[in-house]
Amino acid sequence: MTTTPRTGAPADTPPAIRTRTRAQARARRRDRRVYLRSHPLLFALLAATRRRPVRRLGRTLLVHDPAAYREALTALPLDRTAPRTTGGAARAALRGDGTVLFDQDGPAHRTDRRELAAALGTASVARLRTAWHPLLRAHLAPLTTATATATATATGDRTRTVDLVPLAQDLSGAVVRALLGCPAAPRPLASAAADAAAASVRSHLPGPRRPRAEAAAARAADRLRELLGPGADARSAMVAVAAVNTTVAALPRAVARCADADLWDQAADPALRPALVDELLRVTAASPVLPRVAAAAGSLGGCPVRSGDRLLLVARHAADAHRSDPDARTPAAPALAHLVFGAGPHACPGAGVARALLTDVLEALAPYRPVVTRARADRRAALPGWRVLTVGTTS
Repeated sequence: MTTTPRTGAPADTPPAIRTRTRAQARARRRDRRVYLRSHPLLFALLAATRRRPVRRLGRTLLVHDPAAYREALTALPLDRTAPRTTGGAARAALRGDGTVLFDQDGPAHRTDRRELAAALGTASVARLRTAWHPLLRAHLAPLTTATATATATATGDRTRTVDLVPLAQDLSGAVVRALLGCPAAPRPLASAAADAAAASVRSHLPGPRRPRAEAAAARAADRLRELLGPGADARSAMVAVAAVNTTVAALPRAVARCADADLWDQAADPALRPALVDELLRVTAASPVLPRVAAAAGSLGGCPVRSGDRLLLVARHAADAHRSDPDARTPAAPALAHLVFGAGPHACPGAGVARALLTDVLEALAPYRPVVTRARADRRAALPGWRVLTVGTTS
């Protein structure tokens, strides 16, 4: 069978399908840049080992298989306070005492989880939307015809663009502000939460540890807690860090995937939009690797696990983000797609808010069918993402 040189599709593939295949390949290539430019050694290692469900390298297990990934999060005892894990890093950076949620287990975790789930539940999304809708309209104003006409007349530039990174910062900051009742403006709050995460992330990812990293993380955490206001505890700071960093990482990447793959027809369709949101969140996998430590012996994917073994749970591969392109018409099964939010009692309680936020952004952008005009990866962010991601239309 002969294939076309650019897409690898059979030569007799209909032109529309060939065009879509090229668009998806373009979308994958651009999104891969955020990994290669933020943590190149880590993701080279993950790519090299992904063909085996579970791969042991010394005392570290790399877990790629969805069943083994789920088993690690739901059946294997984990040490949630171990150094260089999410819980351990959060406790150290935010100076928690068992109240940063990620380092908890048992009754204390269930209690805090119920409280947070209530604050992030369906009933609360409507209230949170009143916080982010004005910001969304303001940021997207340059795409509207009236605003664009005035801008083009003044500048002679007929390209209408919006940088989605400041938009994501403001939206996530507004959510945190509404959730925690803090006095800070959304952008400074988001910036402080991003700095706190960036200062601590190297302490729980593979690679050499930077000198004075813990002191820098502590200073960044103190700044964040100042902005959160009097009485802000480590759990509040952790909520802010998680909400801001996952949103700022995922939202621009999701829109870029939608634009590059030309999925705006699906984004514009109310019946398809929910499935497209799940698909885009699946392939972007905002937290692509979950570092954990085994607290007891066991087995994952047929590979023996010893107490103290370090686990790198690769959410990106478990959710098949590296092989299956987003398509609302043939979406992945929910059980697979939702693995990017974790599994079991420690699954992300903010998943519903993340879906609602991306839903509103896609709905607002769909009428303009914007394309990516500029993209620059963020090399210092805690999670793979863009420092600049500009989309625009031409009149």
